[in-house]
Amino acid sequence: MPPVPLEPVDSVHITTLVDNACDMLLPDQGPAKRPSLGDTTAPRLRAAFLEGSETFDAPLAEHGFSALITIRKNGSERRVLFDAGLTPDGLAENMRRLSVSPKGIEAIVLSHGHFDHTTGLDGLVRALGRANLPVIIHPEFWSRRRITIPGREPFELPSTSSSALRGAGFEIVEERQPSFLLDGSLLVTGEVDRSTGFKKGFPVHQAFRDEEWQPDPLILDDQAAVLNVRDKGLVVMTGCGHAGIVNIVRYARKLTGVEQVYAVIGGFHLNGPLFEPIIPATCKALAELAPEVIVPAHCTGWRAVHALAASFPEAFIQNSVGTRFEL
Repeated sequence: MPPVPLEPVDSVHITTLVDNACDMLLPDQGPAKRPSLGDTTAPRLRAAFLEGSETFDAPLAEHGFSALITIRKNGSERRVLFDAGLTPDGLAENMRRLSVSPKGIEAIVLSHGHFDHTTGLDGLVRALGRANLPVIIHPEFWSRRRITIPGREPFELPSTSSSALRGAGFEIVEERQPSFLLDGSLLVTGEVDRSTGFKKGFPVHQAFRDEEWQPDPLILDDQAAVLNVRDKGLVVMTGCGHAGIVNIVRYARKLTGVEQVYAVIGGFHLNGPLFEPIIPATCKALAELAPEVIVPAHCTGWRAVHALAASFPEAFIQNSVGTRFEL
């Protein structure tokens, strides 16, 4: 496959709008700039039991993911929203709390169809009015899914309504193959090649196809966003990383022909007994890819985060809602 021509950008800012954790005591660390409890310009809330009757209107954590990608190129800025979080109002409320305007977003990339990455579009539409934005998805995004853990009743995951999105004014763009946004400056991977031997998929995951529930371990709609920062290398952003974080980064290099990996940010999906056994292999393979910045988020899992922090002490940065990565 010949490399696709991903246009270099001068810089990228990525702001975490939704994630599983929020720590307002984290200091700035390298490219990570943190909101501060001491910020006198931050929004305030009424608090009847406090002297002065107010407190900080801090961002909230939830089990989901969303980030605002801002690229800078030739003196101009352009913005794309990547995923939308778990609850109807979580994304919009955190944007308000962080003084991040939804105006100026040019497109939305949804990493896959799981509801902890899509539900916040509800509040975003109410904040924007009629959306009139392209939404980039894989065709299997719409699949009905469920989790089938042995010994428990299957749990069907809420799925996104096509008619509701279109009714809100979104332009749905379905692509299995790689596609570009922002005049070739942002690459959406589409379906990711699975090249590792240790990432076997999500064995308890099923999809409803041909009028029956069928195994769906690969979750083929899982896709990532890729940017190329001039003189630094690739920035790879994932939602859950169901395709495998190593597979995703390798595929980004294969697609673009750019070997240098600068930053990897997002969910690595290494949590729980099904995935923890592949943490060592993942760390070893990531070491070969040598990213300068590693930010595991959302569904990476406690044990994997600690293993990554130990394996990459110079590259590892803890994520938190409100963190802005200046890359």
